[in-house]
Amino acid sequence: MAPAADGKVTGLLAATFTPLTAQGEVNLSVIGPYVDYLKEKQGVKGIFVNGTTGESMSLSVAERKVLAEEWCLKAKGKMDSTIVHVGCMSLKDSQDLARHAAEIGADGIAVISPSFFKPKSAHALRRFLQEVALAAPNLPFYYYTIPAFTGVNVPVRDVIEDIEKLIPTFRGVKFSGSDLLDFGQCVSYSQPHWSVLYGVDEQLLAALAMGANGAVGSTYNYMGCYVNQLISAFETGDLVTARTIQFKIQELVGYAIKLGFDIGVNKQLMMEVSGLPLGPPRLPVMPCPPNHSKLIIQKYHSIFD
Repeated sequence: MAPAADGKVTGLLAATFTPLTAQGEVNLSVIGPYVDYLKEKQGVKGIFVNGTTGESMSLSVAERKVLAEEWCLKAKGKMDSTIVHVGCMSLKDSQDLARHAAEIGADGIAVISPSFFKPKSAHALRRFLQEVALAAPNLPFYYYTIPAFTGVNVPVRDVIEDIEKLIPTFRGVKFSGSDLLDFGQCVSYSQPHWSVLYGVDEQLLAALAMGANGAVGSTYNYMGCYVNQLISAFETGDLVTARTIQFKIQELVGYAIKLGFDIGVNKQLMMEVSGLPLGPPRLPVMPCPPNHSKLIIQKYHSIFD
């Protein structure tokens, strides 16, 4: 997928990991080489920062600000899109991060639903999103749904009904759920200037068939080059090749799930493939056990080498 001339987000965006030192502090020095790696080695030209993969809910607001600023700085002129996730449990914190994202030149903001005090209806969720969007009234706005983590199962199709009346800057959805009925209805309702981005990497081909404009995912950090081949094959009608690549991704992810595929394991796999020193995850997420790391990287090489 070539970048759209009108600024519409398409293609792959890597959901970036947050580099930490061995002591668990934010390590900004890795971000520049990280951006270069994504562009040069993986062919990925978009990033989604401070999201689930970036452990945003385990970071302070101050940490999220310095990270967002560094990602935007280092991505300028190298990435087509830098979307900063600003969702928090607190409306005030989300608004603070939204204002900051506008100040540092982010290309867009995304907001996840609060998940401790959960919205009980689409109306409540829409009101929350509207209040965050008002803090950055000129930035493209994306709703980010990931019900497996938030426990919020409000249909996205209900959330986006006439959404531009509430949020004029609304530009799409990061749909990280497996409900293809809801996803399909979102694509069907989507406006021409919106982007419906799929976020379940191991099911991307199904989402492309239903009309996804692009994808945001953690595995694109280290499998982006292969997924770009999948997208190209799909776009040229070569479904055999597209399926073959998707099945390889499923084989790796399925294997990793059996060993406990979480942020710690995923981050370790990225370090093994890229060589970037991303550090450990932050507690309560535990580092990947060394024996699991060895098995998963062996599986990766057996599938893709």
